[in-house]
Amino acid sequence: MRKALGIIFASLLPTLAFAEEAAVVATEAGMGNGAAIGLAAGLGLALAVFGGAIAQGKICAAAMEGIARNPNAQKNMFVSMIIGLVLIESLVIYMLVVSFNLLGKF
Repeated sequence: MRKALGIIFASLLPTLAFAEEAAVVATEAGMGNGAAIGLAAGLGLALAVFGGAIAQGKICAAAMEGIARNPNAQKNMFVSMIIGLVLIESLVIYMLVVSFNLLGKF
């Protein structure tokens, strides 16, 4: 795991070193802050929705498997599952609010 993170960091380091130059080139090409803000809002929301959907699917699958193994614990597992789903969905809604705020600055 540490090796993979090291490889990712090493591959992104040159990008960070030349970030200012890329911003100057983007501004000269006509792509100002508005395009970057729109891209950030769209990608952020897409990643939040994708991650939320994956997490909700895993929670529901684990809950159904647990209920199938122990039907007597259905009530406790169901309540915990619903609370987990609500918390995940609230994170996606927070990202929606953040993307609307970013688009308001666009």
